[in-house]
Parts: sequence; structure tokens; C-alpha cells
Amino acid sequence: MSSALGVSRVAVWKQIKALINEGYDIESSSRGYGLKTGGDLVGLSLASPPGNRIMFFPSLSSTMDRARLLARNGTPHFTVVIAEHQEKGRGRLNRTWLSQRGGLWFTIVLRPNLPAQLSFKVNFAASLCLAQTLNLLFNINARVKWPNDILVDDQKLVGLLSEMETRGDMISFVNVGIGINVNNQPEKEQPNAVSISTILGQRVSRVEILSQFLVSFQDILENILKKNIIELWKRQSSTIGQQVRIETLNEQFEGVALDVDESGALILMHGDQTTQRVIYGDCFHRGVHS
Repeated sequence: MSSALGVSRVAVWKQIKALINEGYDIESSSRGYGLKTGGDLVGLSLASPPGNRIMFFPSLSSTMDRARLLARNGTPHFTVVIAEHQEKGRGRLNRTWLSQRGGLWFTIVLRPNLPAQLSFKVNFAASLCLAQTLNLLFNINARVKWPNDILVDDQKLVGLLSEMETRGDMISFVNVGIGINVNNQPEKEQPNAVSISTILGQRVSRVEILSQFLVSFQDILENILKKNIIELWKRQSSTIGQQVRIETLNEQFEGVALDVDESGALILMHGDQTTQRVIYGDCFHRGVHS
């Protein structure tokens, strides 16, 4: 490395040390230096659709926090913030999201030309597109769960979270945070979670997943008003027809998930045959806890 770059070994070591201090897991041996983790993320620049931007960090408090700062400072549409590790990853209702090394943790900054009341289409499009991508790549029967998780055999494979800011009636930006259990083992601490590597019995490329998803998702976003996103999402749903429990910040209730309406709300039927329109909350299928 020293010879190829035309610098001293000490200069090389200073740069390696700086990378280690930033969080890169680098080991040294008689053969040189090697990147122990995140190796398949080195090719992230190749995963970015033309004209878009991928930013990789060895460690962040959360990709959502960094993406919010970037969005408020004018970062362009379809900027992707990805971290090898999140110190304070979070899910809906401020739940902790474990972000072990080997997973794929990222947030996309989006600036769709949509009124705020149609922002739900972006969330449903993201989960639908990702489920389709995972099924295409790995044939694992990934299904979407209301409002926007992805399950395989009722085990959580993917969590999605979104944040939005508006300017007048229009979306200023909507950030979609995505956590995919890829080559990590979440089931050790979360019995109802699963990873792609556990399902397949082998490690897979995170860059391939990201690349395929970003290209497909960008295509859907460009035509989002022309597609019946909710109808397509329902065909991929594991929630409709299930006995479910809904949790919000202040209450819990149960019933049968009858449908999802055109605004993305869940239609729930209680035991007394009355129905309720649920616009937010966390949804658990019967027998599946957190």
C-alpha cells in the first residue's frame, strides 16, 4: 500500500488509525490491513441510482437523526443515509430498534411532489417495493404487515419508520427509515424476529439488496399517482383477515383486520361486530408479541 501510494508506512498507518477511530473494523496482519465488517458495503456507490447520493457511516446514533439534519439543510431528493451500526436505533412509538452489525440500516430522504395528505402512499410503496424485492432475490415469501413492517412466517424481517415535514400544503420532505435483518441474528434477543441469513442458511449481499430496492423504489415513486398502491399492497398483506392487537401511545384494542382503506387506515371489526377505522399504531398478529 505504501509503495502503491508513494507515501511512507507511517503515513499509511495514520490514515488507517483515523478510519479505526471513525468506527471501521480494520484488522492488521503480516499480509496487510483488512476490513473485517462492512466489507460488502464498500461498493455502496455502485448501488445508487443515477443522480442520487449514498452516504455511508460506520456508526451513527441513528440514520433517521442524520437524515433529518441533512433534509433540513437541503440535501437532494433520494439521498440515502446508511450506517453499519446505530447506537440509538428506534422503531414506531419510540421503541428501541436493535441495530446489530450485519443488518442493513438506512434512511432515504425523499422530496416527492405530493400534498401532505398523500404522504401515506410513500410509506406503503416503500414496504410493498421492499417485500417484492426480497421475494424476487431470495424467494422467501416476505409479506407486508400494517402499517409497514415486513414478515416472513409471522417473524419480523423488516421495520419501517417515516417522518415528514411540510411547507404549506405540500411535502417538504419525507424520510423513510428502513431496518432489514440481513446477516445479523436478531432472534437471540428478539424471538419473533428473523434475518435473511437465518432463513437461507447463508450470508447474502447487502449491496445487492440495497441496489435492487433503490432502483425499483425510484421507479414506483416516479409513477406513484398512476399506481393503485393500496390495492397492490393488500395483495401482499399478511394482516388482512387476522385477529390483531393494536397499540397506540394511550390505548390498546383488538379485533379482526377487515381491510385497509384508500387512505391507508386499517378497518378493524370488534367482537360486537362494530367497526373502527385505525389511522396509526403498532399492529401485532395474534400470538405475535413485540
